[in-house]
Amino acid sequence: MSSYFAGLALMLSLIVAIGAQNLFVLRQGLRREYVWVVVAICAVSDAVLTVAGIAGVGAVVETHPTVLAIVRWAGAVFLLVYGLLAAKRAWRPKVLEPSEAAEPKRTTLASVVATCLALTWLNPHVYLDTVFLLGSIGANNALPWVFAAGAITGSVVWFTALGFGARALAPVLSTPRAWRILDALIAVVMIALAVGLALSA
Repeated sequence: MSSYFAGLALMLSLIVAIGAQNLFVLRQGLRREYVWVVVAICAVSDAVLTVAGIAGVGAVVETHPTVLAIVRWAGAVFLLVYGLLAAKRAWRPKVLEPSEAAEPKRTTLASVVATCLALTWLNPHVYLDTVFLLGSIGANNALPWVFAAGAITGSVVWFTALGFGARALAPVLSTPRAWRILDALIAVVMIALAVGLALSA
């Protein structure tokens, strides 16, 4: 079980931080829009990347730096656009109303899925953390696939807690000012990540 808990602990240490993906999951949880879909996409994506990393994809990609460079620039552009959209929402915030939050008319399922996939797969940090770091450590573990199972469990637990636990914050975020602060935070983080990626390219 030590390999399992080692994978669990490492995954949690990598993903329990404020980032583009986590903020998106939090926002969808607060809006109560397609939470299960978002949680599933994030958890399944982490599972695929974890397995790929342990299977040795990280070593292959490291020999082709152009691939990582392309992903880095694509991620920077996407994060910048998403950050600007969040800044626009912060300028004109909306009140969180439970009756409205349950309706998908404000955001389509296709839009939520596309955004979630982009925030996950166009984020170079997910490759650096999950594929390279976690993958290399897991591959060298005595029981690599037990390690992988622990890491995948950590991802599922975290995103489920973040997405559905966000509902407890709904009463706090029932004013335009609260949403303005949240969207402003999202905008700052997204734009900062975009700039960081561009400077590191």
